[in-house]
Order: sequence, then structure tokens, then C-alpha cells
Amino acid sequence: MKLIVTGGAGFIGSAFVRLLLAGKDSLEVIVLDKLTYAGNPDNLAPVAADPRYRFVQGDIADSVAVNELVEETQPDAIVHFAAESHVDRSILSPEPVVRTNLMGTFTLLEAARKYGVKQFLHVSTDEVYGSIPEPHDADESYPLVTSSPYSASKAGSDLLALSYYTTYKMAVCVTRASNNYGPYQFPEKLIPLMIANALEGKSLPVYGDGQQVRDWLYVDDHCRAIRAVLERGRPGEVYNIGGSRSLPNLEVVEKIIAATGRDHSLIKYVTDRPGHDRRYALTSDKITRETGWAPQVEFEAGLAATIEWYRQNTKWIERVRSGAYREYYDQNYANR
Repeated sequence: MKLIVTGGAGFIGSAFVRLLLAGKDSLEVIVLDKLTYAGNPDNLAPVAADPRYRFVQGDIADSVAVNELVEETQPDAIVHFAAESHVDRSILSPEPVVRTNLMGTFTLLEAARKYGVKQFLHVSTDEVYGSIPEPHDADESYPLVTSSPYSASKAGSDLLALSYYTTYKMAVCVTRASNNYGPYQFPEKLIPLMIANALEGKSLPVYGDGQQVRDWLYVDDHCRAIRAVLERGRPGEVYNIGGSRSLPNLEVVEKIIAATGRDHSLIKYVTDRPGHDRRYALTSDKITRETGWAPQVEFEAGLAATIEWYRQNTKWIERVRSGAYREYYDQNYANR
């Protein structure tokens, strides 16, 4: 099997590539990544010498480059991770999320249709469901209620991808996962930011009262779910992927403080971001029922492994914290 994996140098995409190439399957993986701030070739260093792996730097919204690659490689499937995926960045500057998440997805779908790609798996997010009131959990038929330019762009790209199944009979699946965490995650999301800051004794900025609830999914569990959908999912279907562990953000921060031996005085409550969803919650019953997948990594074990990885990879953190990262961090948190 030959796959194009977009965004394969990012956090989740690179974990998926490493998972695939750790197996003995006869396959070929072509990573297409623009290498923005969140795309890091270091994430793929463990597979760089594998003859089944190839890296191509390119923009998914560049129709000429995408068509040339798909025509040349004739992949069996496209697994589409590439996205501008940070809510705060989408609030500060919406244009990149619209271009990448909507136009990029359209460009890939058109190339897949033109060259007869057999499968198209679009990786999305539970944020498209918006804030879920207790005690409800969102299933795949739950209404889409978006709160940020990021979640709106993902909801739009989900619907666009599914329309290619309805209109063109392309074998499209959409997955919507809860909050991922694990090694190699860029330190702007909650868990890697708090780990990196805690290890350095820096302040831990917590939005609002810290009681926003998120369902946490270890990245390798997510990647196993995507592989299960690729192998056993039904075309035209949406599959939720959750970790079955919902926690308030403040509790997650407190667990990181305890694990790193820091003091609670590092917590700094900052002004909440605009349109911040209060609670995400979804059910993964469908993917479990249809593919047999279920999460394997308990949150405490996954968090401990993640913290240890960041302890052992301080140079990786230093490299990704470029001037552009510092500029964003200061812009987002300085006046809160």
C-alpha cells in the first residue's frame, strides 16, 4: 500500500508515520508537509533512513504541487492531517486557517478525484461540536456548533470531504478526535506548554477559572484508531475518537505540577480567550463497534511518559522555541 500523509511532520501526523513504519507491512509512506512552525523534521528522525519513507516539502493549498505529487506517486490513500490547528492563533490571525484548512482540503480532494485515489481519510477534531452541556456526549450525528475560526474551518472541511463521497462516490472517511497529548507536541497546546514551563520553573498561564473540561487522548491511541478506520472504516462515515478521560484544565495542570515537583504558586490565571468552549465530550462507541478499536493508554501513564520525554528532550524544546514562537507567546499572553 502507498500512502500520502499530509502534515506528516507535525505532532499527530509524525506519530502516525512512525506507527506505520514500525510494522512489517509492505507499504510506502510519502509525507507532504509545508514545514510551518509546527512541522518539524526532527519528529521524523526515527524513520528518516527507512527506504519505505519519503519526504516532500510542499503546501497542500498549492494545486500545481499537489497534482504533480499525486500524479507521480499514484497513492492508494491520502491521510490528511495537515492543518492550522491552534485556536489562539486562529483568533489572532484567521486567514491562514481558512486557506490551509478549507482551500488545502479542497485542493487535495480534487487531486484525489482527478487521479483516482482509492481512499481519502480526513482527520478532524471534536471542536466542531462546540461546547457540550452536561451530561451529554456528542456522537457523530451531533450538530456542528463552531466557536472559533479554527473550528469553523474544520467543520467546513469535514462537510466538503463528505460531499465528495455523496457527489463523486469517493471513499472518504472523517475522524474527529478529542484533545491529543504525548511526545513531540509543539509547546503551545495546554499539556506540552505546562510541562515545558514547569520543567523550567516558569509561570503556568491558565485561562479563566481553569474549569474548561477536555477529553484526553494519547497520541498513539489516536494513530491506532486512524489506522483502524483506514483498514475497516465505511466510506462516507464519520468516526469519533475519544480517550474516555475528561478532566478540567486546572486539574491537568495540577497533575503536571505534582509530577514535576513544582509549586502551585507557578499558576497564573489569565483572561480567558474569546469564545472559549466550556466542555468537550464525545462518545467513541461507533468506532469501537465497527472496528474494534479502544484506547489503551490510561491518562496518568500517558502523562508520566510524556513528562519524561520532555525531560529527556530539552534540546528539542529549545530548537522548536524559535523567535516566531516567542513572538506568538508574548502576543497571546502578555496582556492577559
